[in-house]
Parts: sequence; structure tokens; C-alpha cells
Amino acid sequence: MTGLGAVFRPQLPPERLRAMARLADDSGLEELWLWEDCFLEGGVSAASAALAWTERLRIGVGLLPVPLRNVAVTAMEAATLDRLFPGRAILGVGHGVQSWMAQVGARADSPLTLLREHLDALRALLRGERVTTDGRYVRLDGVALDWPPAQAVRILAGATGPRTLRLSGEAADGTILTSSTTPEGVRKARQLIDAGRESAGRTDPHRIVVYLRTATGPDAVARLSADMAAGGKDPGAEHGAAGDAGTVAKAVRSLADAGADTVVLEPTADEPDPEAFVRFAAHEVRPLLP
Repeated sequence: MTGLGAVFRPQLPPERLRAMARLADDSGLEELWLWEDCFLEGGVSAASAALAWTERLRIGVGLLPVPLRNVAVTAMEAATLDRLFPGRAILGVGHGVQSWMAQVGARADSPLTLLREHLDALRALLRGERVTTDGRYVRLDGVALDWPPAQAVRILAGATGPRTLRLSGEAADGTILTSSTTPEGVRKARQLIDAGRESAGRTDPHRIVVYLRTATGPDAVARLSADMAAGGKDPGAEHGAAGDAGTVAKAVRSLADAGADTVVLEPTADEPDPEAFVRFAAHEVRPLLP
């Protein structure tokens, strides 16, 4: 079964999250995803609130920039969320936007090294291990969680470049791909991820989550093209869906056929009715998917 979600964009004020999360929960949508873009809204605080306001909805954070966080804090947050809301929080970590990291004095000389060290330590802490490590960026001295998760917690990594995709296969439990990813891009990403998994001797499942930039309504094509152009993307490229539920479902199926396990519909920045977008995803697109 192809997973389906929608994005609550952080350009919306935080006070709108409660209604959106409850709507997604009541509508039967599987997942609502949050972003921690600088300098808009905190991912963990927003996720905790959304989880508390809902009953069954899974809340994803894609993603938490690792330069901003000590890995022990990330582990504490992930473990607390899972114990409070078992199996419903999905956390992704990644490099973060390098210009933003530079703005706050946290830019790493080697983002790849930092992400690897963070993933290795984070996953070990969430397994309940006592961790001592002295890496280039991550240093822990006998650190263990007093309240580790009661069950396995899977950590995803955001990735775009070949080296990060291989690293995600080696060191993460899943990968988040941006809305600039075409079906062919998903296939290539899966190959790189699998190469990393093979080199690390991993045979456990690896979930791929892909954002799909989506517009619906009478002006959908124009809005999607403008949104892509504003983001520096080719409006004619095959990495968006504009139209009715059938058109969007076809794009979702193409990504799923290429190797995506979950597709998250990403509204355009000028989406006029975010609540209607959630209802569209749940009531119109979801029934058309396997």
C-alpha cells in the first residue's frame, strides 16, 4: 500500500496547526508532515502539539538540521515523543540549508561527516546503548538515555546528492527526497541507497518518502509553474502535479512505481485553502491509490 501524506507548510502561522492536524486525523489521512525551515517554526515543538491534538495521525518532521542540535538532545526528543505517542512520530535529520547554518554560526566544514556521526550516535542512543565517541563533531562520554524508546524508532535522513544518498542507505532507516525528485530520480536514489545498504551489510527495510509539489483547482497549472519558477526549478520538468485527483493520483503512482513507499503532497506556497488541500488529499486522491 502506498502511503499518502500532506505538508503543513511553516509559512502558515503556528496557531493554524491545531485545526489542520485535527482535520487530517478526522479525514483519514495517514500522515501530516512539518518542516523546520529557518526561521519559521520549531519541528519538535510543533510535532508534539500535533500529536497531542490527534489520535491516530502520524506526524513527520522532515527535517531536523543536525548542525543545530547536540545529538543527545535529538535522542531525548525522539525517545520522549515515541514514549508519549508510540509509533506516531517520524523524525528525519539532515544537513540543513547551508546558508541558514552559516547565519547561526553552525555551518560544518564537512556536512557529510557530521551527518554520519550524528546518525550513528543517534540510532545507538535510541537502541538504549551507552555511547562513548570522540568524532570530529559528535563527542559523547558514557551517554545513555534514562527513558529510551520502548520500541524501535526509525530515523530517516534527508538526502539529495549521491554521497548523502549512499550514507542514508548505510546509516539511516529511511530517506526523505525533495519535491524536485522525478520518478527517474527516485529510481536512481534507490540504487544509491541500496548500494550504501549493501556496503553496510543491511537487510532491514528502508523507507523512501518523497514530496510531490501539488496544485489543484482551476488555476492549478499556473500556480504550480509559478511555484516551481520561484524556487528556481524548471516549470516543465516532471516533478510536480497540477489538476484534479486523477492527475495527482497518477503522479503519486509513478513515484510509487519508481520505489517510493510514501508520497507527501506539498501544496504551493500560495495555496489559497490549506484545509481544503488536506480534504482533497484524503477524500479524493487516497481512494484512487493502491
